[in-house]
Amino acid sequence: MTDGPYPPPVKRSLTLSGHRTSVSLEEPFWQEFRRIAASEGVSVNALASRIDVARGPQTTLASAIRLHVLRALGGRG
Repeated sequence: MTDGPYPPPVKRSLTLSGHRTSVSLEEPFWQEFRRIAASEGVSVNALASRIDVARGPQTTLASAIRLHVLRALGGRG
């Protein structure tokens, strides 16, 4: 069985400010998120923490990470 061009979300654990949480993202987002963290010289947890602090109360962490990835890819703020 194949998922076609739209893979399902994959849940991974992160540690944000000493607290464990899980985030579900599609594998292409995880791959790019890891690449962005590495290019900035920070861990995935550190980048996720930075995004978590900056997001608004109506935005989930998963959505904020996806938007961060898209902005990084598109060079737009």
